[in-house]
Amino acid sequence: MEFVRTPEDRFTGLDGYPFEPNYVSVADGEGGELRMHYLDEGPADGETILCIHGQPTWSYLYRKMIPVFVAAGYRVIVPDILGFGKSDKPKLRENYTYANHVIWMNGFVNSLDLTDITLVCQDWGGLIGLRVVTENPDLFARVVTANTGLPDARGIPDEAATVMHQAYDSIPALPPLEMGAKLRENENGTGFMYWIKFCAEYPDFTISEVVSMSAMGELTEEQIRAYDAPFPDESYKAGARQFPSLVPIFPDGPEIPANRKAWELLKQFKKPFLTAFSDRDPVTAGGYKRFQEDVPGAQNQKHVTIEGAGHFLQEDKGDELANVVIDFMRDNPIT
Repeated sequence: MEFVRTPEDRFTGLDGYPFEPNYVSVADGEGGELRMHYLDEGPADGETILCIHGQPTWSYLYRKMIPVFVAAGYRVIVPDILGFGKSDKPKLRENYTYANHVIWMNGFVNSLDLTDITLVCQDWGGLIGLRVVTENPDLFARVVTANTGLPDARGIPDEAATVMHQAYDSIPALPPLEMGAKLRENENGTGFMYWIKFCAEYPDFTISEVVSMSAMGELTEEQIRAYDAPFPDESYKAGARQFPSLVPIFPDGPEIPANRKAWELLKQFKKPFLTAFSDRDPVTAGGYKRFQEDVPGAQNQKHVTIEGAGHFLQEDKGDELANVVIDFMRDNPIT
């Protein structure tokens, strides 16, 4: 599998990101290997917190949370999903399939021999991470979901697929502000389609601009540089552009059966499960309800709403979210 690797000097002196890099190789599925970058902070014998980011961010998103976890005595593992951060970036969009990302993250978790994991997942971190949980339930002790989901087109009849695809084909790739307005309006259920079309086709796709649209405060110049660091030019953005197209919102999506199977397994997941969604995210608003209702481990937990935070709540309220996770872990000790 052909890939590009972001030059290391792009990451020099990033604001609030003093962490040492670590790398592991995973099979690419085509007879080769891809290098995944990850952070490994805190005591090696501490309980493990695995933090998985989403699109189009990278491990930099967790920089505010990592010191809080380490100060509390935990080991924190934060990988860069392939296609993001310091990890290798396959060149072709078709290399980025949902199934591939689940396989790659499975390879990552198993290569580090992680056990008794507390998963913290946001955005695509949940779409990938929850599949890994359901395929390796014995490795996980707890789960924290934050502004994420496991889409399976529940309640959408199969015959609606044609109409939905026609609706998607009819909408334009709008500039960021117009796209954001359509996303929030979600007229006739097409809001997310504007996001897919924007990422896939809009010519000026700047990662820091996407993060800025969600942030409650203005990003500094240094933060903008950090979010853009992994993507020197368009050739590095195949994954960032492709990810929204992989979300299984259409009932004929290739990963619908796998996600429905994963939901059946989540309905049997009795280990502690927490939702910590923000109050200002138009993408995942209300998504916590299904987890709270259907996952046994979510019953009687102290679910939290992070107030004053957008989609990337780690950026807006990282300290608060980290302390929510710590309280949850202490309230649900490993026995």
